[in-house]
Amino acid sequence: MNLRHYLVFILAAGLMTAGCGKNSDDDLDAMGGGNTGSASAAKLGTGVISGKVTLKGGAPKAELIAMDADPVCKSQHSGSVKDETVVVDAKNDLANVLVYAKDVSGSYPAPSTGVTLTQHGCMYTPHVFGIQVNQPLEIVNDDPTLHNVHAMPSINDAFNVGQPSQGMKTEKKFTKPEMPVKFKCDVHSWMHCFGGVFSHPFFNVTAADGTYKISSLPAGSYTLVAWQEKYGESAPQKVDIKDGETKSVDFIFTAQ
Repeated sequence: MNLRHYLVFILAAGLMTAGCGKNSDDDLDAMGGGNTGSASAAKLGTGVISGKVTLKGGAPKAELIAMDADPVCKSQHSGSVKDETVVVDAKNDLANVLVYAKDVSGSYPAPSTGVTLTQHGCMYTPHVFGIQVNQPLEIVNDDPTLHNVHAMPSINDAFNVGQPSQGMKTEKKFTKPEMPVKFKCDVHSWMHCFGGVFSHPFFNVTAADGTYKISSLPAGSYTLVAWQEKYGESAPQKVDIKDGETKSVDFIFTAQ
């Protein structure tokens, strides 16, 4: 190879090295190979939907729970304990109803603050709760007796965790939306509760007076439903919400 050919070879190699080096961000974007990270989080809004859930017809009589099988459970209650499958007040307002928006678009990252599920007096508190995908669920044994938490989802991974000592805590997360997820205790047959797992924060559980409130809704159209463990899911209700607007949506279940 003579000198001329050698210099041409070196120049060509340098050009090839420059061309194969790291592209600028503009170059990557032009080729469609820019930042491929997750989509930006959707912004919360200022809309509010609130309302009340009631029961039409006579409420079923709540069964009394016999805790004789575990004296520790029985000793923590001064009176009788009632099953919480249907909880109504004197006006037939329904508690423990999970009201939520369906088919919400946008990405809403889970809050770092977790939801706590407590076993106290050999009952689950809360009896019904909502949680976001990947939001921590802290399960606490507040009783001086053995409990186990048996989650029975259909879409997410099931788990069955024993907690033999008072004060024990276990953290779990659900990775997919699912409604509902039943929890039970294999030690105490009367213990059960339900959770709803959502990809967004637009849900709420009715209080003792049947009321609920869903805040921070972006302007748009929503389909709202209510779920109760005995009566299932209500008929959907469509609602349009504007920025800063508050709308009322009530639900009525019929006693069976």
